[in-house]
Amino acid sequence: MIDKQLIVKLAESELKGTDKFLVNVSVNPGNKISVILDGDTSISIDDCIEISRFIESSLDREVEDFELSVSSAGLDQPLKLIRQYKKYKNKEISVLTGEGLKQKGILTGILNDRIQLCIPENKKKKTKEQNIEILFSDIKETKAIISFKK
Repeated sequence: MIDKQLIVKLAESELKGTDKFLVNVSVNPGNKISVILDGDTSISIDDCIEISRFIESSLDREVEDFELSVSSAGLDQPLKLIRQYKKYKNKEISVLTGEGLKQKGILTGILNDRIQLCIPENKKKKTKEQNIEILFSDIKETKAIISFKK
């Protein structure tokens, strides 16, 4: 089986010096390689193609066959890296804690070990606006909330 660390090393070497970064690499049985990328600003299909071609040209199918998929971290995918949180500062996110508590609010800060969230006032539930902090170690999943309202 192809070594996951080799794929990580190849992808990171090609991304070095750009605002793009590696989110996840998996190598499954049958050498099904999946590479997930993101960027501080954005990531395009051309970025994915470039990384795919680089990785593919660095591996030898004659020695070991493989299937390679390179894609961007989708908006519906959970945030995995602190670097991804920075892209969503001052935007609405949903956080699920390990205890099952779900919080929705505006991401106002990213610290070394926690995030700061402003939860807006809810007149229906009669709650006032509140600012909370959640440790990264307490977060089970964070997703960006996509809104088409202006």
